[in-house]
Amino acid sequence: MSEAYETAWRGSVADPETFWAKAAQAIDWFTPPARSYAEVGGWFPGATLNTCHNCLDRHIHAGRGDTPALIYDSPVTDTVRQFSYAELLEEVGRVAAMLTRLGVVKGDRVILYMPMIPETVFAMLACARLGAIHSVVFGGFAALELAKRIDDATPRLLLTASCGIEGQRTIAYKPMVDEALSLARHKVDHVVLLQRERLEADLSAPHDVDWATLRAETANDPVPAPVPLLSSDPLYVLYTSGTTGTPKGVVRENGGHAVALAWSMANIFGIGAGDPFWAASDVGWVVGHSYIVYAPLLVGATTVLFEGKPVGTPDAGTFWRTIERHGVKTFFTAPTAIRAVRKEDPDAGFLNDIGTGALNAIFLAGERADPDTIAWLEEKSGLPVIDHWWQTELGWPAIASCLAMGDSRRRRGSAGFPVPGYEFAVLDEEGKPVETGKSGSVVIKAPLPPGAFRTLWKNQAGFDKNFTGFPGYYETGDAGHFDADGFLHIMGRTDDIINVAGHRLSTGQMEQIVAEQQGVAECAVIGADDPIKGMIPVAFVVPRAGADADEVMTARVIAAVRAELGAVAALKTSYVVPQLPKTRSGKILRNLLRKIVNGEAFDTPPTIEDPSVPAKISAAVHAR
Repeated sequence: MSEAYETAWRGSVADPETFWAKAAQAIDWFTPPARSYAEVGGWFPGATLNTCHNCLDRHIHAGRGDTPALIYDSPVTDTVRQFSYAELLEEVGRVAAMLTRLGVVKGDRVILYMPMIPETVFAMLACARLGAIHSVVFGGFAALELAKRIDDATPRLLLTASCGIEGQRTIAYKPMVDEALSLARHKVDHVVLLQRERLEADLSAPHDVDWATLRAETANDPVPAPVPLLSSDPLYVLYTSGTTGTPKGVVRENGGHAVALAWSMANIFGIGAGDPFWAASDVGWVVGHSYIVYAPLLVGATTVLFEGKPVGTPDAGTFWRTIERHGVKTFFTAPTAIRAVRKEDPDAGFLNDIGTGALNAIFLAGERADPDTIAWLEEKSGLPVIDHWWQTELGWPAIASCLAMGDSRRRRGSAGFPVPGYEFAVLDEEGKPVETGKSGSVVIKAPLPPGAFRTLWKNQAGFDKNFTGFPGYYETGDAGHFDADGFLHIMGRTDDIINVAGHRLSTGQMEQIVAEQQGVAECAVIGADDPIKGMIPVAFVVPRAGADADEVMTARVIAAVRAELGAVAALKTSYVVPQLPKTRSGKILRNLLRKIVNGEAFDTPPTIEDPSVPAKISAAVHAR
C-alpha cells in the first residue's frame, strides 16, 4: 500500500475543506477562494478565475512560452504540426477576436461541430477566454441529434468544418449542419465554417461565414483579455445519452474543474510541466475535454491531438509510432482500441519493432477492461497497464491506481481504489452495504468532489434524480463489488445484472471468462428475455484474425462459462459475429444487442460507429 495515497484519501474524506484548499493552490485565481465548499455556492464559492488564462497565459508569464503545448498528428492527412504555448495563445486569441466580432459575450453558448484538428482546440479555449459556454458535438453526429442539442443549448453561433476524416472515409459536415438547422426550432446567428482541402463546402452568405476570411478581417483586432469568471460559472455543456432519448447536458464549472484536473495530472498520471501526454480519444467526448485539451495545458504539459484510428491509419502500429515519435510519457486510451490493435496484430509485431520510447504507463478507461486484454498489453509492452473508471458526469477519474503517488497495486478486472475526493459504497436494493465480494449498486457519497457536475443544463430535476435512489449518495448506475483487499470492481451497468431463475448474475463476469478464451478478440454478454427463466445470458463473440470462427468457438465459450460459474450461469447461446455495435467512443451498444435478440424493433443509434453492423448481427441471430 502507498502511504502517500492512503494519507491523501483519508484526508480528502475526513477534511475535504483543507484537502481541496491545498489543491486549489495549483491554480491561478483572480480572486482567491476564501473557503473550499458551500452547499449553495459549490466548490470555491466567490472565487474568480479564467480557465484559458490558466491553460496558456500564466505559463507564458512564467517564461515557458517556447515550450511545446500542442502537437497535432494526423496520419489521415499525413500532417504533423506543433504549437508552443506562445503560438497556441496567438491562435486562440485570433479565434477569440473572431467570436467577439460576431457578438459573442460572457454566458453565450457556442456549439462546436468539429473534427480532430487544432482549430477545434483553439475554439474551445477561445470560448473559455471570453466566458462563453462551449458545447462540443461529435463531428459527424446525425442531424437530428445535433438539432436536439441546438434547441437545448440555444447557441449564438455554430462553428464547424467542411468535413471530418474517419479512417478511410471523408464525412461532409455542412449538409448535416444545414439539415440540423432546418430541424431545430432555435436559430443561430451564424455558422462559421473552416474549409478543409479534402472536401470544401458551399456557403450561403451572410448566414454562413468563412473561417479564413473572418480571421483575415479580424487580424488586427486586439486579443481579448481573459474574462474573470466565478468558480461556479459554466465552462462547457457536454451532452450525454439520456434514458428517455433526450440528451442530458452535463454542466462543467470553471473552478472545480481546473482544480480537479490539475490535481489528477500530478497525482494519478504523473504528468507535469513539459511532459508529453497523449489521450487517444476525441474532443467530442469527456476524455477529450478533460485530457486532450484542459488537464495537460493546465499543468503546462505537451498534449497530443491525434486524428486517426488505432488500426488502418495506416496500420496496427500507429499507436506505438505516435508514442515513440513524440516521446509520450503517459498514454491513455480505451480498451476497445487495444482489442482492435490486438485483433490485427496478435503477436504485437509492430510493438516489438517500434517499441514504446519514453512511455512509463498505459491507462485504460471508457468501458470495462477485461483481464485478458490487460494481460496481453502488459506482457507485450512491459509496462504497467492501469484500468480506471469515471463518467461524463464526474469529469475525471474516480477509481484508479494513483501511480504518481507511489500506489502500484493493480488487480486485473478491477479499476483500482477510490481516488482521493471520492467516497464509494456498494449498496443493496434497500440501501444497505453489501458484504465484501457481493455485488450491488455502486454509489458515491455526496457532495461530489470538485470537477463533478452540479447540475444539468436547464434540467435541475434530472440532476436531482441521480441522488434520490440512495439518499445522500450519487447513483452511478453501475454494479460492482469490493474484494477482500479493497479493490473496487465495476462489472457493468446495473441493468446488466440479470436475474436468471432467481439468481442474480453479472454479465460482466461472464464477459471476463469469454474474453479469456483462445481466439476471442472481443465479446459482449447480454440478458435476453426468456419465458421460463425470466432472462438468460447470450454471448456475442468477435474472433481474432486467423481464429476458427465456427461452432468450435461457440462450444468452447459456452463450456468455459459453465465450467467456471456452473450450470446456474445458463449460457447456452453464443453468436460469432464480425463486429460488435459500438459508439464512436468505443462503448458497446448492449441495449441494441438485447433488442435484436429479443426480436424487438430497433433504431440505429446516431452514436454508432458503423451503421451496417446491427443488420449483420440481426441476420446472424435470426438465421438460426
